[in-house]
Amino acid sequence: MDELERIKAKKLQELARRGAGLGARAAPAVVTDGDFDRVVRENRLAVIDCWAPWCGPCHMIAPVIEELASKYAGRVFFGKLNVDENQEIPNRYSILSIPTLLFFKEGELVDRVVGAVPASAIERKLSALGA
Repeated sequence: MDELERIKAKKLQELARRGAGLGARAAPAVVTDGDFDRVVRENRLAVIDCWAPWCGPCHMIAPVIEELASKYAGRVFFGKLNVDENQEIPNRYSILSIPTLLFFKEGELVDRVVGAVPASAIERKLSALGA
């Protein structure tokens, strides 16, 4: 299953880079501990949504992340990291509450948002990063 998730994440990333997606719509890619470093290194701007299936606020922000992934396709990589299945990255970045959005620019963590926030708050941060 991990191999399938890796292939899916890579394909979604390639489609997002070309400004396309499933039916001309990009979607957030599944990110794991195993491919996290490569993903943030290979994308000029990346937003990683650290979430869990049991988290109510995570479900509230999920449609916002999907909308922004589509809107910013080809400019910003959006990924989703399940903290229950991947614990190395949450430990590395001291994630204590979810959802947590990690903002990366050229491979470096530059900002974070904790909690379910509106799209406008995320877009302000993306604008400040040059998206």
